[in-house]
Amino acid sequence: MAAAMGVGFTSCDNEDYLVITATEPGEALVFTNTIENEYLISSKTSSNVAERFVWSPADFDVPTPVNYTLEGSVNADFSTIDYTSGTIDATNQAVMVRDLLGMAEAMGLDSDPSTNGEDGQPNNTGEVYFRVQAFVGDAGAANSVNQTSDISAMTISMIEDAGAGSGITIASWGLVGSAVNNWGAYPDIPMYDDGSGVLVAYAYLNSGAMKFRENNDWGNNLGDDGADGTVEANGADIVVDAAGRYKVTLDTNNNTWSLEAYSWGIVGSAYNDWGNLGPDAPFYYDYTTNTFKAGVKLLDGAMKVRFNNDWGLNYGDSGADGTIEEGGDDIVVTAGFYLVTLDIENGTIAIEETSTYGVVGSGYNDWGNAGPDATLTEIQPGIFYADNITLVDGAIKFRVNEDWGLNYGDNEPDGVLEQDGTDITVTAGTNRIMLDFSDSGNPTYNLYPFE
Repeated sequence: MAAAMGVGFTSCDNEDYLVITATEPGEALVFTNTIENEYLISSKTSSNVAERFVWSPADFDVPTPVNYTLEGSVNADFSTIDYTSGTIDATNQAVMVRDLLGMAEAMGLDSDPSTNGEDGQPNNTGEVYFRVQAFVGDAGAANSVNQTSDISAMTISMIEDAGAGSGITIASWGLVGSAVNNWGAYPDIPMYDDGSGVLVAYAYLNSGAMKFRENNDWGNNLGDDGADGTVEANGADIVVDAAGRYKVTLDTNNNTWSLEAYSWGIVGSAYNDWGNLGPDAPFYYDYTTNTFKAGVKLLDGAMKVRFNNDWGLNYGDSGADGTIEEGGDDIVVTAGFYLVTLDIENGTIAIEETSTYGVVGSGYNDWGNAGPDATLTEIQPGIFYADNITLVDGAIKFRVNEDWGLNYGDNEPDGVLEQDGTDITVTAGTNRIMLDFSDSGNPTYNLYPFE
């Protein structure tokens, strides 16, 4: 197959045309990465790289860029395209665990050990297929020249869920106010219920006022008329004196409430020069595991965990065994992007390399020229979150690990993310930011200003 791409030059007496002809490449387009025997996938590791596909460069013998598309299907004949990288110019592409989870869902696989397929066997395992297409011109256009690789098959297995969980659920009660969400202009901050009747929320609050209300509605709300720590229906606003991270408690058994400064953070030469270069990296609460998590970019060095940006209560790991001890040894780390999980109840810490999203743009860090991206934390499978993110008038996008290879914008804008999409216009203010990749085929984002 060949195609001609012409650029015309016209004069009074004649016409000259420069014609560039692209020819079929002589060498096959092949994958060079090694496929494992089996890929174990779980929603708990959805932000991890499952496999990085690498392939040989195509040569169409033309001085124009060659583009590629990595495609995945649950059918060996590619009658459906269940994954696509979009058009890229690199000869490699990372496929995330969440992408494989989406393909598993398309096949009808699940992680429930009590279910089986039509053959009576567990339906948590299947095969998915990948191929890469190289082309010059526009993909699918009549004048394009393309080449397709052989198909690479992968066996994926969903890790079966034994059903264990934290036992904690999202309560019907939440926080609302000028300190929270401009009195309901955006969703209330949720509280969590362990079944005891004592509800808690871990939240960044602005200075201002707040109340408790049920189901994001004013029909049932609580305040404090005497500022004495007891709540009354339709009571007075509760004053939050200063912005900061708090643990908010509502005891529905005794009709009392409390507000206390509460934050766990990462400190060290691996992050903020032991606190000399700014506040600690914050942890966010994951109610599904009753743990605190931090998505963070670390440097070569050491780190510890401390409470409220203060050395009065700090944890290290004296045995380098994943168990934390008060005042314990520094934890040595190498540079990279990590998900750090802190389990206060069981006294453990896990530090895992990960791929995580960050905020970049003229609305935050001059497109990466004025500092690192604002890293979001995967607080639940596919849900990435950050708060106290100060934006300026401008535009932002979301990208993975401060690299443009995988980035998202919003073409419409309609709150739905598209890979390599249009810049998202933002206005100055402090925000809570949430990305939802739980449906990898329809990822969404929300910006919740405090003001």
